[in-house]
Amino acid sequence: MCHQSAALAWADRMEVIYRTDRCLGLEEFNDILVRSTLADRRPVDDPDRLSEMLSAYTLIVTAWSGPLLVGVSTAWTDFAYTCYLADLAVDRQHQHQGIGRRLVALTGEAAGKRTNLILLAAPKAAAYYPKIGMHRFIDCFVKCREE
Repeated sequence: MCHQSAALAWADRMEVIYRTDRCLGLEEFNDILVRSTLADRRPVDDPDRLSEMLSAYTLIVTAWSGPLLVGVSTAWTDFAYTCYLADLAVDRQHQHQGIGRRLVALTGEAAGKRTNLILLAAPKAAAYYPKIGMHRFIDCFVKCREE
């Protein structure tokens, strides 16, 4: 689903193309979640729910190596003050190449210079975010859903 009003595209030295104007289909979204480590924490077996998630994002930045989707960043933002980074998924075979770092940076750039980029890290990924310049914020609160 595409909600972006401005089309942005960037290329990096590894021939990965980053885009905000490429519509992301449900199958592509599900596939990148599975090929990354994020499928363990997302409803990949519930296509209706995954579709609802995908259609609600206000900003999606994708990373492509040729025709292959190798990474995605999804977010909700008001483009003025806050940008909540919901998903950061990079294909396991393309990790440790700077794609995640670039997706986070481009998400912040696309959301606007005045926005604060906020995310809730999975325990295994918590050590990654300080390495890319994000600050740990202790006072985060979550009301977990009932399963």
